[in-house]
Amino acid sequence: MIVRIFRVRAREGRVDEFRSFFTETAIPLMRRQSGLTTLIPGLPRPETPRDFSMVMVWNSVEALAAFAGDDWRQPHIDPAEAEIVEDRWLDHYDLAET
Repeated sequence: MIVRIFRVRAREGRVDEFRSFFTETAIPLMRRQSGLTTLIPGLPRPETPRDFSMVMVWNSVEALAAFAGDDWRQPHIDPAEAEIVEDRWLDHYDLAET
């Protein structure tokens, strides 16, 4: 299994707009993906008021690549959110089975 951590910083003054996109579009879209076993969406906290995150666990790299494409290691955003996103980060890990 592979853990994918995606973080986004919304542009100044666009946080509410991004929050709507995140909760109404991005989260429902992710929940429908085949091979995604866990989704943990994160909303901003007072100390990071423009930062959002998604922690995902995929059952395989193949399932992740089927969703994200061959360049699954690169952080992508939907064209609908390009104007409201200032920056984005993406990390991948193997899940530590306990």
